Amino acid sequence: MTGLRRDILLPMGVSVRGVMGLLILLALGAGLSQGAALPVGRVAPDFVRLDLGHEKVHLAGFRGKVVLLNFWATWCAPCLEEMPRFAEWQRQYGSQGLQVIGVSMDDDAKPVEALRNKLRLDYPVLMGDERLGGIYGGVMGLPITYLIDRKGRIRGYFQGEKELGKMLGQVEELLRRP
Repeated sequence: MTGLRRDILLPMGVSVRGVMGLLILLALGAGLSQGAALPVGRVAPDFVRLDLGHEKVHLAGFRGKVVLLNFWATWCAPCLEEMPRFAEWQRQYGSQGLQVIGVSMDDDAKPVEALRNKLRLDYPVLMGDERLGGIYGGVMGLPITYLIDRKGRIRGYFQGEKELGKMLGQVEELLRRP
């Protein structure tokens, strides 16, 4: 034995070891690109955006209210199921201090406007992007919802619509707090 190592070559002169290395890097990279929820208790990152009605939405301007910040998209089936519930909650709990804010992660505002009108959403809906999603830990796997207390701190994180009952319980609990 000379201690030399030989790679098995695939067609086109590519080695098996090279392909395996590339697959490992891709797998690691995919894990790194997944978003990570912001920790509960942290102050929610502030932002200022125009909503679809061209009104300024400044998150810090909602201090004193409980904010349900929902990241969604028109092509996301679970998003479409939970948004009417959020509109219902806004109507039911708005006078107690709840403010729902929808952030569409779609690239084009036209289908977002059409859906907002179809669902009769009565809360601010604004267009998100990679930057806004990034300050919230990356929003991979919609829908993603953050509950923010009256002092601007994150008190809940939900991914998917399957936990609406739990989410509502937490909203009601936050609304009872001064």
